[in-house]
Amino acid sequence: MMVIPPVTDEQELDEILNTHDIVIVDFWAQWCRACKSFLPILADAAVQHPEVYFCRVNSGEAKDLTRAFDVDSIPTLVVIRDRILIASQPGLLPSEVLEDLVQQIKVLDMEQVRWEMETQGALTS
Repeated sequence: MMVIPPVTDEQELDEILNTHDIVIVDFWAQWCRACKSFLPILADAAVQHPEVYFCRVNSGEAKDLTRAFDVDSIPTLVVIRDRILIASQPGLLPSEVLEDLVQQIKVLDMEQVRWEMETQGALTS
């Protein structure tokens, strides 16, 4: 099984986001059975998609990161593309759902995403 690297703080995550277009972060906890069940699914996806950076955050140890992403349920998967938070999905995802999510993230029109964010920002301010 592929080892999914841990991320322990915001600086480490920032360095990852500077060097990878698509980052998928698994927020987990040592006591969480669903998290343990999800790890092989995540590892398989990492092997299938080497262009995507997969990493894990131990929510019990990296409390600042857990709070920064407003994670209140374990496991939670956070998807970031081009430094933009695209999705935050709590719960254990079956492999086919994770695969579908990765495929959707890969084909996202990021110019459209940025435009929508700017438009929504203008409307809400």
